[in-house]
Amino acid sequence: MTISQVHEGLEKKQFSALELCKSYLAKIKKEDKKIHAFLTVSEDLAISQAKKVDNLISRKRKIPALAGVPVAVKDNILVEGVLCTAGSKILGNYLAPYDATVIERLKKQGAVIMGKTNMDEFALGSSTENSAFGPTKNPHDLTRVPGGSSGGSAAAVAADLSVFALGSDTGGSIREPASFCGVAGLKPTYGAVSRYGLIAFASSFDQIGPIANTVEDCQLVFDAVKGKDPLDSTSLDLREKKGKINKLRIGLPREYFDKKTDDPRMEKVIQAAIKKYQEKGAKFIEVSLPHTEYTLATYYIIAPAELSANLARFDGIRYGFSAKDSAKKNLMEVYLENRGQGFGPEPKRRIMLGTFVLSSGHYEAYYLRAQKVRSLIRKDFEKAFKKVDAIFSPISPFLPFKIGEKIKNPLAMYLVDIYTNSANLVGLPALSLPVGKVGNLPVGLQIIGKHFEENKILEIAKWNNLRT
Repeated sequence: MTISQVHEGLEKKQFSALELCKSYLAKIKKEDKKIHAFLTVSEDLAISQAKKVDNLISRKRKIPALAGVPVAVKDNILVEGVLCTAGSKILGNYLAPYDATVIERLKKQGAVIMGKTNMDEFALGSSTENSAFGPTKNPHDLTRVPGGSSGGSAAAVAADLSVFALGSDTGGSIREPASFCGVAGLKPTYGAVSRYGLIAFASSFDQIGPIANTVEDCQLVFDAVKGKDPLDSTSLDLREKKGKINKLRIGLPREYFDKKTDDPRMEKVIQAAIKKYQEKGAKFIEVSLPHTEYTLATYYIIAPAELSANLARFDGIRYGFSAKDSAKKNLMEVYLENRGQGFGPEPKRRIMLGTFVLSSGHYEAYYLRAQKVRSLIRKDFEKAFKKVDAIFSPISPFLPFKIGEKIKNPLAMYLVDIYTNSANLVGLPALSLPVGKVGNLPVGLQIIGKHFEENKILEIAKWNNLRT
């Protein structure tokens, strides 16, 4: 069901919030063994929240749009009293002491939190294979990955284990799994949604956003969680006007479409979607983003640098995993043993990379230069958006790939995000819209908008009646 259908069913008393909650809990218990979308199922919390909604309905109170609606939450977003592992052994026993701001806002709406979803460790990955607790499988083909790092959230929605989910996106981690699982996913503008209570990967990139079956549902969730938060100094109030779009100018970046995708069948699906927009009167304009070839390198210098600083707090002393007998050793040995055993291979790889580019003698050559290229990439988009309302592109050069196919080749894995990194570098809003399938494997189209024009790209996604 969609959010609107749940809301209507509750108001008309076709079912109660508790009945709905228990049906989803039963389905998770029965079906998630094969998918592994959830790391923690918060059954007691979900039932108590559902009862509160039923109490409001019994008192004939008007309920908010998300009241009684089951939601799954990525396991790097804090929910008070619930395990929050970030997919890592080093936080395997960490109970969140408070709610993230987005969770506070969902609770205020009456959403029912079903549990925490699997993810690549500290959001480092594109397949959810880097989780310390085992991979999540794609509901469309259990031999394939669901994408990452929000793979558990996307799989939960695609498998109907939750009506919607929250994910986080640092380089494509909402859009890519949404595309791989055939659902809609929105990465908001940097600052549109509070990051307070999100375990940080790269603080100038991270953004929380919704994953849902329809674009309309993404919009409802975004409206509920967006806006200024005094606990996040980067957050802003949004004042964008909603409205229908009559004339539509869409940019097709030469650099994205000249390269083609890895599979010509994907190309056909994306071109068919573009043709549908043309038939409805959209005008397509070729634009150039000349610094695209430097996007991946720029991202993999700046993001690991920020990661190395953010993960320095995880030392196994204040909270989280502690190695056995570590108390018998000196402080440096304790740090090395706790972090050596607590972190998986991908966090270690990126911590070393980030520490290297920030080190004396390398800062100017790598980190500072990457920040300058980041500014050039931003100017490319500013110039393109003078001509168009939005930009279309593929989400990934690959279809959902087999579990184990790329995990031993980090460079091949990093290339999965080649079309999505730029929106994070520049802080732009971007949406993954399901537009078709190759066999039974979903294909998504990326719609990138101007800063704080989430409503416009959501309307563009609905504009051609492309149902998700």
